[in-house]
Amino acid sequence: MMDGRMSGYRRPDGRFGIRNHVLILPCSLCASETARFAAENVKGAVYLANQGGCSLSRRDLKVTLEVLSGIAANPNIYGTVLVGNGCEVVQASLLEDEIRKKTNKPLETIVIREEGGSIRAVKKIAELAEKMCVDAAKVCREEAQLSELILGTECGGSDPTSGLAANPVVGVCCNRVVEQGGTVILSETPELLGTEEILAGRCRNEEISRRLLRMIADYEEDFRRVGENPRSGNPTPGNIAGGITTLEEKSLGCIHKAGSSIINEVVEYGAPIKEKGLVVMDTPGQDIASILGMAAAGAQAVIFSTGHGTPTGSAILPVIKLTANSETAEKMADNTDFDCSGVLEGLCSMEIAGAELFDMVEEVCNGRRTKAEELGFQDVSMARYCNFA
Repeated sequence: MMDGRMSGYRRPDGRFGIRNHVLILPCSLCASETARFAAENVKGAVYLANQGGCSLSRRDLKVTLEVLSGIAANPNIYGTVLVGNGCEVVQASLLEDEIRKKTNKPLETIVIREEGGSIRAVKKIAELAEKMCVDAAKVCREEAQLSELILGTECGGSDPTSGLAANPVVGVCCNRVVEQGGTVILSETPELLGTEEILAGRCRNEEISRRLLRMIADYEEDFRRVGENPRSGNPTPGNIAGGITTLEEKSLGCIHKAGSSIINEVVEYGAPIKEKGLVVMDTPGQDIASILGMAAAGAQAVIFSTGHGTPTGSAILPVIKLTANSETAEKMADNTDFDCSGVLEGLCSMEIAGAELFDMVEEVCNGRRTKAEELGFQDVSMARYCNFA
């Protein structure tokens, strides 16, 4: 037990990070490989493989700017080296302005064309990132209350053990985070389908309830406009093989991650979070894109429950993976941080498992590295609305 405290880094914008990364951030897919080459030459730097940033609709441009600027502003990031190509829709100067609206942390910008090509750009990017890493290492760790924690929740590769045990255990943990004054994000809009009335009844007021119902209805409508149905791809073949039969059944298990707290806010994908307590974010059901959206909103860590197991991790924040499937815990031991299969086997109660998971969250918030961090996973995917323009 850490007594409701976490150890990390106070940023100049006032926010608190539990990691101290230097980020090399490409503005578009055309700058991504150059950014990767530089990141591979800088110990301590992380890299986000941006596969968007160009040929965007106006709606997708708005989302991309929100997410990329939010990632740079995430409190786990000490500073950012921004890399543009020079001709993309997300111009380096445009993204730089959006980042500066959200944070005053260290920020440098390089445009490949202006440097004379990738070789010169890589050298300059690496020099700037190396200096940032030296400066980041000088920042002293300090303590903060868990009330400053924004904890994301995710589930993927779900099977019946997810809804029966893993997600309720996450819910117990999340209730404790909220009791400490912290913030919890419930994500994955498609996995709220069928639970609308349950969740609407948990909203703090009618306005938040209306926003929640509109968010879920809009998600379905986006599919209908192009002649599709979200249920065509969800549940996934893995979900079905594990015993989940409908999206509504999956959703009823999914929402247990949120615990029993009142919903205080509903936000768009990647948008900043203003309220404490339980918040619902409009994210896709694709796990990696959902995690990126929560990171862009300022989450310092994510709890990820899984039935079949997943290697997923993030360069921006620690992803704590748990399962209630004993077979998965054994087969995916390299990737699993917390095994709560004892709940289904009658070896411990849900409350005890939830308390132990909360202890692990505290440990991660005090520097303990997750399996995904140890293995170096830097998965990236970003939600989009339209085809490439």
